[in-house]
Amino acid sequence: MKQLFKICSTVAFCLLLFTMAQSQPLKPLKSFTHADTLRGTYGPTRDWWEVLKYDLYVKFNLEDSSINGYNVIQFKALKKGTVMQIDLQEPLILDSFRFAIANLEYAPVALNFTKDGDAYFINFPKFFNYLKNDTKNTLLLTIYYHGKPRIAIRPPWDGGLIMKKDKNNNPFVSIACQGLGASVWYPCKDHQSDEPDSAEMHITIPDTLTCVGNGRFRGKINNSDGTATYHWAVVNPINNYNLIPYIGKYTNFNELYDGENGKLDMDYWVLDYNLEKAKEHFKDAPRMMKAFEYWFGPYPFYTDGYKLVDAPHLGMEHQSATAYGNKYLKGYLGKDQSGSGWGLQWDFIIIHESGHEWFANNITTKDIADMWVHEGFTNYSETLFTDYWYGKAAGDAYCIGTRKGIRNDIPIIGTYQVNQEGSGDMYPKSGNMLHSIRQVINDDEKFRQILRGLNKQFYHQTVTTEQIEDYINKQSKINFSTVFDQYLRTIQIPILEYKIDGKTLSYRYINCVKGFDLPLKITFKKEQWIKPTEQWKTINLSVEGDNNFSVDPNFYIKTKKVE
Repeated sequence: MKQLFKICSTVAFCLLLFTMAQSQPLKPLKSFTHADTLRGTYGPTRDWWEVLKYDLYVKFNLEDSSINGYNVIQFKALKKGTVMQIDLQEPLILDSFRFAIANLEYAPVALNFTKDGDAYFINFPKFFNYLKNDTKNTLLLTIYYHGKPRIAIRPPWDGGLIMKKDKNNNPFVSIACQGLGASVWYPCKDHQSDEPDSAEMHITIPDTLTCVGNGRFRGKINNSDGTATYHWAVVNPINNYNLIPYIGKYTNFNELYDGENGKLDMDYWVLDYNLEKAKEHFKDAPRMMKAFEYWFGPYPFYTDGYKLVDAPHLGMEHQSATAYGNKYLKGYLGKDQSGSGWGLQWDFIIIHESGHEWFANNITTKDIADMWVHEGFTNYSETLFTDYWYGKAAGDAYCIGTRKGIRNDIPIIGTYQVNQEGSGDMYPKSGNMLHSIRQVINDDEKFRQILRGLNKQFYHQTVTTEQIEDYINKQSKINFSTVFDQYLRTIQIPILEYKIDGKTLSYRYINCVKGFDLPLKITFKKEQWIKPTEQWKTINLSVEGDNNFSVDPNFYIKTKKVE
């Protein structure tokens, strides 16, 4: 979620409400460090191997906020390489590595490593290159570690371990780590471009509490020391930052949703005293599923189910286990960020964070610099939800209303290979860019099929901005390249200059990238389409009518009348 800033006026307060609803921050940097490069670059210590599975065993010691355990990484080698980078953030301490090959009578080998900040570089033995191409066997790296993870001060905007109490003074614990990285609590290949194909969590906690995790519950073991170990398993690819446990006094209820791919388990894990109000309030969840399956295609994780989970922070898109902390209010903590009124018809966190199941979890960007793909489409999912249930005019009003949160401070696309996202405008500005593109396509069924096609074409994949742009251009048969450049790579909002001389209208774009030619629907004596460029163009209409001129407000541009 984006960084908070000082409230200086009513306008600033509105901006605050908008920015708080966004995902976790990576404050824009003026310069980057060696550590940023290690964290963000997919270089020679990462590109030769691919993660297949994380099998994570962690004990939470709630008395002193420490954890200890190990992660078994199943991986395969894609090419020759003997030095591997593993990430684990201080103050956690990495104890040792063990390498083994499954299904072979072969004793695990301890590995030597060096440390560079939060990055560990493992040196594999020489015989590894003779074994790595044996596709019949699974390569296993076990990493033992312990320590006290960074505590989140202001979760989820400031990430880390979240240690709170519920209103009955029971422990209420979780983690938020988008942007900051999953290595804040477990050792991993902490880069978005490589998702494990599956994952398991084995979480040990006091036996008076319950642990909820991603995917399916695989069982519970009561230990002899007053603890219990909960087993959760995900059978689909998952982002590192989405693999998260929730610990508290939970109870649950569920329903079967009749979806596009059959019966979908929808489970709701709530603190025990929230049960009755959750049964009413969470009715937005099946409404969300109906709208989003219509627009985006089938929910991408039927085999892992869908969950809403009470969380000790506002919310996050933890795959198949969405974090919920919106206090059982409509809107965003009871506020409508669009100012249109439509944002108070539904729960912002249920809709927005669930929208990420399609954009962020199903389709994931390789580099966090391209996070607009996650946040822009998901921001627009709010408009599409409103459109589906309340009509197109309502959706339009909601989308246009979100523009008040746009700052145009820095470009939306961040700096590549240093783990740095761009402006928080990736939410409302990207959403309004998509809304403008939808107007130009001028065929909602075609637009819907493009959204569904994206989720089918890039199903469970990691992508780049260019892949998304190319797909939209090809499927729409319209070249939106300069539109993407304008809104994603600059902070300039195009201005349509126009002048009227009798029945003649002249117009052109200024404050735009070279070649910008977004078509517009206008009214000048009659409703019509124009295609402005940087050069003056003229239309002359002999029809009767007044000389009032307007641009359809669904296009995110500015206008300026000149003499």
